[in-house]
Amino acid sequence: MSIGNVMQQMLNQINKKYPLTEKSVGEFSNIKAKGMKFQIKQYEAEGLGNVSMMEAKGFFGLMQMDTLIINPLKRDLPLFSYDRVLAMGNDILIIELYDTLLEKQDFTDLSAWKEENQNLPDYDLGKHWYDSIKLAESVSKKGKKEHSNSLEQFTRSYFDKYLNNKAANVTVSDISEKNKKATVYVEGLLCNGGPSTDVFKREFGDAKTGNLFRKVLFGTES
Repeated sequence: MSIGNVMQQMLNQINKKYPLTEKSVGEFSNIKAKGMKFQIKQYEAEGLGNVSMMEAKGFFGLMQMDTLIINPLKRDLPLFSYDRVLAMGNDILIIELYDTLLEKQDFTDLSAWKEENQNLPDYDLGKHWYDSIKLAESVSKKGKKEHSNSLEQFTRSYFDKYLNNKAANVTVSDISEKNKKATVYVEGLLCNGGPSTDVFKREFGDAKTGNLFRKVLFGTES
């Protein structure tokens, strides 16, 4: 089973509203770490901000991971992070929204959709340093193959609601201030760690991982 179709559909959705221009990521386009091969791409989404995607496969195809990150520097949306992992018979979906907002925004449509899909099994991520800036509309689910179609349908609708939320109509007046908020999260990841952050730091060291996160995955630095 491949999980790449959903991420490609999400990219297509972005492209329709905010035309994507692919950027060169140089040495980061194909990298290896901890038995996994990573393919990474970065885009400038016109009128939105930085978009990056990462596809990872390893352990003879027994593990697949897709990641899509949106740092919406030009719209007052929260930073968006999507992870989908297939491994050991499990199908894991993690969608996290981080508070990089300049003004208070209303995400009741996302809350309602999350509430509507409580039948999908939850995944307890435990406590993390970033919990205070993670929005309550974030989602974490862990199912089996029989849940995969439902998880995909949930993701498509959730992403559509995110991308078309009223906050997407709010143009950021101070991009520098918006970027500062995103930088708090990115620098926190690099300082305090996280699942993928730790893998990259062990493989590449602090400096190279910092470049990957700041310049490619989140685009907080050019």
